[in-house]
Amino acid sequence: MRIPKQLPDHLEATPFTWQEALDAGVSRQRWRHRGLDSPSRGIRSPATDQVLELSMTVRPYTVITPFSAASHATAFVLWEFPGFLPGSHETVIHISRPDTMAIPRRKDVAGHTGQFFDDEIINHNGLLITSRARTWLDCARKMSIDEITVVADHLLRFPRPEFEGRSAPYCTREDLEGMLDRHKGTPGIRKARLALEQARVGADSAPETRLRLALEWAGLPQAEVNRPTELGSGVVRQPDLSYPELRVAVEYEGEGHSDPAQIVRDIEREEDFSRAGWTLVRISKRHMGKDACPAVSKVRNALIDHGWKPN
Repeated sequence: MRIPKQLPDHLEATPFTWQEALDAGVSRQRWRHRGLDSPSRGIRSPATDQVLELSMTVRPYTVITPFSAASHATAFVLWEFPGFLPGSHETVIHISRPDTMAIPRRKDVAGHTGQFFDDEIINHNGLLITSRARTWLDCARKMSIDEITVVADHLLRFPRPEFEGRSAPYCTREDLEGMLDRHKGTPGIRKARLALEQARVGADSAPETRLRLALEWAGLPQAEVNRPTELGSGVVRQPDLSYPELRVAVEYEGEGHSDPAQIVRDIEREEDFSRAGWTLVRISKRHMGKDACPAVSKVRNALIDHGWKPN
């Protein structure tokens, strides 16, 4: 069997378009070789057993369709948003372009059109994609208000520079409010407005946001979010949620808390709160089942023990 000519280095491991192949000097015969997969017309991909990064798979679709960008559920996954978006696990690629143009129509592509301002489409590592704020709004239509809030909290959170390599949040509240003001009447905007009203700066994870919302929906007092709390001379802790006036703190403990070294740190943390007259309520995934009723019950009992009287 005749061995096909090797592709140029920059096309060896990534999907590419017909124009990109021409520009690289790839012959029509090589383009048609069965060693290349054809995911869509005008696009080829080197056959490989390795799973390609989503950004690599999506990029040629935005190149071959003029004035288009990855959007909606595809952008949601690419931006690594937390929260539950129905359909985000599907292999369909979502592409958007201005509403003055035809809807993109391709196999395994969900095409969208809309009004886009200049800062709503950005180049992210060579891929055109809707901005984080625009993606948040575009996905709101299919999400619950609480899950939209989970994403809003993620966007508003101040990062830890030593761990994340950035010092500013992805978006400010003004950024998200501005996005809503620009696109009045768009599907999902009412839910997005309600979500932004209940969004808070400080949550470090989706479970923390879901826990906070569950406690608020249950009628418990509004908690402080990641507020530094002085428990003694030189002892400062920063619980996920806290009720300083009642001396109750709440921590959501994910899978990382099963690490032996972390268990020791958790014990030390609980002892610090106890010495200061606080109660630390520790919540895990198992407390979040049944609409988080077990978590709500644990926190409510602690608040009552410290003098809170339900209405």
